[in-house]
Amino acid sequence: MSNRPIRFYFRGAVVEVDDVATTRTVLDWLREDARCTGTKEGCNEGDCGACTVVVGELPAGDGREVVGGLKLTTANACIQYLPMLDGKALFTVEDVGGGVERPLHPVQRAMVDCHGSQCGFCTPGFVMSLWATYQHHVARGARPSRQALADALSGNLCRCTGYRPILDAGERMFDAPAAALDTGPVVAALEGLRSEETFRYAPACGGELVAPRTLEALAAERLARPDARLLAGCTDIGLWTNKQLRDLPALLYVGAVDALKRVEARDGVLSIGAGASLEAAWRALAARWPALTEVWLRFAGVPVRNAGTMGGNVANGSPIGDSAPVLMALDADLVLRRGDRVRRLPLADFYTGYMQNRLEPGELLQAIEVPLESAAQVRAYKISKRFDCDISAVCAGLAIEIGDDGRVRAARFGLGGLAAVVKRAYATEAAVVGRPWDEATLLSAQQAFAGEFAPLTDVRGSAAWRLQVARNLLRRFWLETRPDAPLGAADVSVWAAREPEAP
Repeated sequence: MSNRPIRFYFRGAVVEVDDVATTRTVLDWLREDARCTGTKEGCNEGDCGACTVVVGELPAGDGREVVGGLKLTTANACIQYLPMLDGKALFTVEDVGGGVERPLHPVQRAMVDCHGSQCGFCTPGFVMSLWATYQHHVARGARPSRQALADALSGNLCRCTGYRPILDAGERMFDAPAAALDTGPVVAALEGLRSEETFRYAPACGGELVAPRTLEALAAERLARPDARLLAGCTDIGLWTNKQLRDLPALLYVGAVDALKRVEARDGVLSIGAGASLEAAWRALAARWPALTEVWLRFAGVPVRNAGTMGGNVANGSPIGDSAPVLMALDADLVLRRGDRVRRLPLADFYTGYMQNRLEPGELLQAIEVPLESAAQVRAYKISKRFDCDISAVCAGLAIEIGDDGRVRAARFGLGGLAAVVKRAYATEAAVVGRPWDEATLLSAQQAFAGEFAPLTDVRGSAAWRLQVARNLLRRFWLETRPDAPLGAADVSVWAAREPEAP
């Protein structure tokens, strides 16, 4: 393993960078070093989408976003470290079109014609999200619905237009003659950069990033470097350096291990690799449990779901993470690896305290396994101040199995936002198991919540409000799953159910 520069495809050629800190963001490099200032800095924490770029890479894992042999996904440049681009391609608004020699791309032309830009600050980010959507659909000869366009833009914030003209532009861009990306040169360049050797980047200015290419090499590096910070999608760690100005001298990057990106059904479980994107993981879960679709589409914006991983969301241990409550309801196990040793642990037993877990020194999360054979009814509910792209105040994953006699055979209730960790509501589950799933049992379960949770009061809600919300969500769950006249989704929500479409 030798130290070498960062190599990636950019503006029609492979570039090498060897003189920047390991935590220098793609956004800062673009604006200050490459002088490509079309990409804007807004929030610097992945919320606004002004810095949206498109990352291209050779396919691994879920291939839904593949266009001409190239996987294209949007990402927030402000929370992506430059070394994470090694072996990939970077596309910015400068690559789309415009200027003296190139006409406007259909995306840009439609934004102009539909008056989709006012102050213009957010426009490059919207253009890149629309450009990625355009490439995916043109490659298939398809057009997205207006709702699919709105979902694709969920990570882009605009305070001027009210979004209607931007969505109009998203529809109109398909009326022009197709302008598909020529992926051939990009794929060829990335094939030339492909390597099975561990990538080590240790610049003279300080810091180190090590990116193994195989699971075995990653496990060995983790065992040898137990104090190194594991880095996956950078959607959380990126804020540590941007906002908290923390020093991260040693990073062990898991994003180059293709084996960790796999999401596959085998041996009676859905196995979600710890490096699989949130988007790929949630899509696979919702395909098997359609009731999870809303929580999937409301889990951050698309660029965050493309970059972040479900493994990182679980291992991070945030008490308001949206993945863990749902996975607990699904009775998920964690596959943990330390060197060559592999062990399994129920997710419900993983957390020991606030941001603390049962990982041993030198151990890492390899996969999440969700049993596929289950007769349980599953629901997931997210309560937040904004409907889309917001942090949960309360998140509930609820599953129940009812026997032919109308009695509850099994129940799993995972709650986030009610304690220092996401946890199973064991006392509440015990209050329903073996009893008829009727309103009397529901009332007993609602009372049990107060005995096992002691939520905090913070900016997202008071402790009393959180407990009341949890009780109300349990009632909604009962209304949807009771044996006698269960209510449909349209009867218990003011929002219309959203059907996911291809990217």
